[in-house]
Amino acid sequence: MAQIFSRSANVRARVIIFGFVAFVCGAGWTTYAVFWSPYTTYVDVPLEQPVPFSHKHHVGDDGIDCRYCHTSVAESPRAGLPPTHTCMSCHSQIWTGAPMLAPVRASLANNKALKWNRVAVLPDYVFFRHDIHIAKGVGCVECHGRIDRMALTYRAVPLTMQFCLDCHRDPGPRLRPKDQITNMAWAPAGDRKALGQALVAQYGIRVGQITYCSVCHR
Repeated sequence: MAQIFSRSANVRARVIIFGFVAFVCGAGWTTYAVFWSPYTTYVDVPLEQPVPFSHKHHVGDDGIDCRYCHTSVAESPRAGLPPTHTCMSCHSQIWTGAPMLAPVRASLANNKALKWNRVAVLPDYVFFRHDIHIAKGVGCVECHGRIDRMALTYRAVPLTMQFCLDCHRDPGPRLRPKDQITNMAWAPAGDRKALGQALVAQYGIRVGQITYCSVCHR
């Protein structure tokens, strides 16, 4: 009987099969790595701003509370950005001639708001309110990280659906007393799990319902 395949056919077949498997695995790994990389999530990537504002200096060093600039964070869906006169309430008296603050002075003189680039941005199809999270004891640090240590502001966590669901499924460990909402360094004195369970009950959080699709997508 004539031999249809050469002796090297088996070797070539194995090379092709293993090569295809390696290609698929490599493509999958590359896709996963790119999806979770700063290129896609923007985690740890400072955005260019009209003024190099330092939360480390203003919050960490000077102790300015988040709500001094983000005045609407506890009463509305958005945290709000400070108008120029908020900045100038201090900088009309200190660092009055600093070159880096020239855009702030120009903004006040021209009555034209500074155009800040938002760091924590959610898609338009996501329904999110700052006020309800603060009312339920979620601290700023849970989503924004140790912003009091950021010389330039960057996204601390990937604001993915998985990130939100992890918290909604088990909110207890992320909760704190309301008077500690803006305290970046706060840590519970006792059992964290027990405190979380107590706060879930105190704030009336319906754990079984906050994972419904309609909570975030309306």
